[in-house]
Amino acid sequence: MKKKFKLQDLDCAHCAAKMEEAIKKIPGVNDASVSFMTQKMTISAEDEKFDEIMQKVVSTCAKVEPDCRILI
Repeated sequence: MKKKFKLQDLDCAHCAAKMEEAIKKIPGVNDASVSFMTQKMTISAEDEKFDEIMQKVVSTCAKVEPDCRILI
């Protein structure tokens, strides 16, 4: 399953790159991209575990950029 999400308050391109790198390491994530310019994130992950994976994605993003919100 592949889904796109809008990001709010992503402050810099470096943080976006760090978030993308960390998300790609989460088990079950097939691919991820985080764009600072468009303030969007795309996640491709296993269908049956997508909700569980998204919880880990939200947690991971909060560690890298505490002010950033993922609008689901």
